[in-house]
Parts: sequence; C-alpha cells; structure tokens
Amino acid sequence: MQTLKHFVITTLLLMLFSCNVSPKPIDYGNDGCYFCKMTIVDKVHAAEIVTKKGKIYKFDATECMINFLDEFDTSEIALYLSNNYTEPEALIDATKATFLISKNIPSPMGAYLSAFENKSEAEKFQAEKGGDVYNWSELLAHFKD
Repeated sequence: MQTLKHFVITTLLLMLFSCNVSPKPIDYGNDGCYFCKMTIVDKVHAAEIVTKKGKIYKFDATECMINFLDEFDTSEIALYLSNNYTEPEALIDATKATFLISKNIPSPMGAYLSAFENKSEAEKFQAEKGGDVYNWSELLAHFKD
C-alpha cells in the first residue's frame, strides 16, 4: 500500500511538471520549423506556439505559425509568440504585438512580416521602410484573404 501511495504521488508530480505552459528557447541553426520544415536560423522572425498542455511548436517565421493555424485546433493554444524585431531572440506575445509588412524587411518565407513589441516601434520602422501596420486580429484577417 505504501508503494502504491508513493507511485501515485510521483505520477501526479510528473504530470504537474510535464505540463508546464511556458515558452522554450529556440535553438537557432538546429530546431526545425514545424510547418515548413526549414531550419530556424533568423533570430528576428521566428515564432512559437505553446499549447495548454505545454507542447511547443516552433516556426521559422510568424507567417508559418499563422499558416499552421489552419490545420490546428486553436482552442488548445495557450501562447502565440513571435520574435521581437528590435530585440533578436526575444519572444513576445503575438496577440499583443504590432506587425509590419514591408517589402524592405525580408522575412524567411517571403511575407515581409516582422513583429514589434509596441505600435510606436512598428511605426518608427514603417516611417523608414514603408509598409502596413497590423495588430494580431488584423494580421490574421489579412492572411485569410
């Protein structure tokens, strides 16, 4: 009976810690994009999804993450993350980010899409590079067209 009790406690602890809903660092040059299978090398355009169960999906570009949503149950997603263009490797909440599509800022999959932590940063780059600014919901609608 004591062994069963220890087994149950250990199992519950493992389940609790294995379902950690938090981002994982992208291993640039080694991790592959879940959608297009390219190796993730660009440190300013990568993206990541974390499910409610803690499963991580990594992408070489935010546009791959958006395209992946067409084949995934989005109710299972806890976090949508994109690299902050002005801070390489830093993942930001994509649902709160501002996005710039500018032909003067190439991205890995050719959508010219970059994420910024706030609107003022995006507008600063828009003034220099041109393009259009979107919030998350506008961006999703843009990609559906």
